[in-house]
Amino acid sequence: MATIESYQTKAGRRYQVRYRTPARKQTKKRGFLTKREAEAFAATVEVEKLTGAYVAPSLGRITVGELAGDWLDRKQADLKPSSYRPVKTAWRVHVEPRWGHVRLVDIDLDAVERWIADMGRQGSGATVVLRAYGVLAGILDTAVKSRRLVTNPARTPENLPKKRRKPRTYLTHEHVAALAAEAKYPTLVRLLAYTGLRWGEAIGLRVKHLDLARKRLTVVENAVQVDMETIVGTPKGDEARSVPIPEFLVFELAAAVKGKQPDDLVFSDARGRHLKRPVSSSGWFEAAVARSGVPRVTVHDLRHTAASLAISAGVNVKALQRMLGHASAAMTLDTYADLFDEDLDAVGVALHHAASAAGVPNMCPNEAHTVDTPALKTV
Repeated sequence: MATIESYQTKAGRRYQVRYRTPARKQTKKRGFLTKREAEAFAATVEVEKLTGAYVAPSLGRITVGELAGDWLDRKQADLKPSSYRPVKTAWRVHVEPRWGHVRLVDIDLDAVERWIADMGRQGSGATVVLRAYGVLAGILDTAVKSRRLVTNPARTPENLPKKRRKPRTYLTHEHVAALAAEAKYPTLVRLLAYTGLRWGEAIGLRVKHLDLARKRLTVVENAVQVDMETIVGTPKGDEARSVPIPEFLVFELAAAVKGKQPDDLVFSDARGRHLKRPVSSSGWFEAAVARSGVPRVTVHDLRHTAASLAISAGVNVKALQRMLGHASAAMTLDTYADLFDEDLDAVGVALHHAASAAGVPNMCPNEAHTVDTPALKTV
């Protein structure tokens, strides 16, 4: 059983608790201001020993920075380079300066919430704040798993910001035609706008990935630009997928790959290398947008445009999910819920016709029995 002893310091009497760890090693914890605090700690230790929840205080005395190295190494092995880069940046810019020197046992939820609030006041957006918080919480989760902490002190903060979805811009068929006419790579623009490929998937296409006779292409590679270096890997989700090609694009692609070898890129620079993502402010894509007069869009907005044009054409949601490479049809519906708003009106009309066909009496009053009613207030 734990024992409690008092001792004198320059600041007055203090109390310490002597106890044995589950490994039968004697240890102690000092610095309690009152005997009651010491008794509470002693009782907690005995319960933790009985329930198997005991964590040696000494294991939590390492700093967040000491634990972060292994955590970042595991993340680098698990994530694609484009996903790992923002995680590493969040650690270097936001987490390490505040928490790198702090011991695990000295972190509490109140301090974490103040840090979150400080990042917001300094102008960091919701995405940046959430990513930085995720890094800290992930490192502390590792501390819990390795039994350096009993619980994660950073979990369940009440002031995490919420990400707001930015309004999307969808181009029409006419817009796409105008944009392609002004673009340096017109076939690439039309491919993005009518197949929904991500930029990295489109520039990673090779001649052998095209089956123009079947009007299909296979997404096998994803070329991502990280720190000016192009890294080729698997598509998002690590699964290849088959994507239909509209017939008018078949002829354009056939012309684009004429004379090329199977391993050659469909779209490449003058040296046959992967194209670089257009610079947002001064690249060829931005210039084409300005010259064509279409609504301001990004390269990735062409993927959203493909979804919009497909839905307008009556494409089955399940087929659209497969084309875009989403994990499920539910994800496709959630992502593009705004494109189905007009379907709500159709639901009301369909239910009206169904009720009429079933012989449900018309509840609207006849003209002879109408009465004056106040106008409905528009909300």
